Amino acid sequence: MESAEHHKKDGFVFWGTSPFSIGVLDALKEGEIIPDVIITAPDKPKGRNLMITPPRVKIWAKQNNIPVLQPETLDDSFLADFKNFVNLMNLKLAVVASYGKIIPRVILDMPKYGTLNVHPSLLPRLRGASPIQSAILSEDTTGVTIMLLDDKMDHGPIVAQKEIPIAPWPPKASELEKILAHEGGRLLGEIIPKWIVGKITAREQEHDIATYTKKFTKEDGLIDLSGDPTMNFRKIQAFDVWPKAYFFTERHGTKASGDARASKKNRVIVTDAELIEGKLLIKKVLPEGKKEMKYGDFLRGN
Repeated sequence: MESAEHHKKDGFVFWGTSPFSIGVLDALKEGEIIPDVIITAPDKPKGRNLMITPPRVKIWAKQNNIPVLQPETLDDSFLADFKNFVNLMNLKLAVVASYGKIIPRVILDMPKYGTLNVHPSLLPRLRGASPIQSAILSEDTTGVTIMLLDDKMDHGPIVAQKEIPIAPWPPKASELEKILAHEGGRLLGEIIPKWIVGKITAREQEHDIATYTKKFTKEDGLIDLSGDPTMNFRKIQAFDVWPKAYFFTERHGTKASGDARASKKNRVIVTDAELIEGKLLIKKVLPEGKKEMKYGDFLRGN
């Protein structure tokens, strides 16, 4: 008589935290591929009142009746718990999509079929934490890559890859994130069954042509209105969520001590713009301390 262990369904675990993760999960669900366990970040205080708020991935998991783990750290204690989960739930595969922390190699290798990662670029181009914004700033096309994770950043062998045509280019980062998450989830859903039965062989990346993204700061959002219109527009599109594209205006006032004029720089965020025949057309702005307004109204008031 065969054991009950033999009849246990093969399962998989999903690691993810950001809105990108939600897009991947939604696409997997459309293909009727649902993870058996979801691992995400701990609940954190948010907003002015610092209310303890769960990650959106946790909410998605609860809505779909999927068990959730939220480790503070991936230490030896978690390693033991995860090993038990792998055995108890027969987890044969792991998937990572924007989890937010480095996962130790011993955890990546624990499932029988390894750990696959959804990366929103055409690797080996744009390795690192900001491939979506970086594609908008420096590329003319992009796509998604499914790779087998190893212990180096975005270095593992490629399992599947797809270029995603997008027009007009460049889109806003928030829109591109949704598109690449959904397409990445669809591609993942297509390849998981093939990967498990050995119909796909991963191929080594061409490491000598790899490019790397940077971690952006608030200062990267500054645009020069007298500078290159195309680069200004790329920044506006790339930084629509954070850090926002902005310029400064000077507001003059009078010093209390006399007639000398004092000036203060005010930050003006560009919220909507177009590039028409090589010229930047700013449509809407958000001046510091004010509500969003049409750019023409802003110019008349300044």
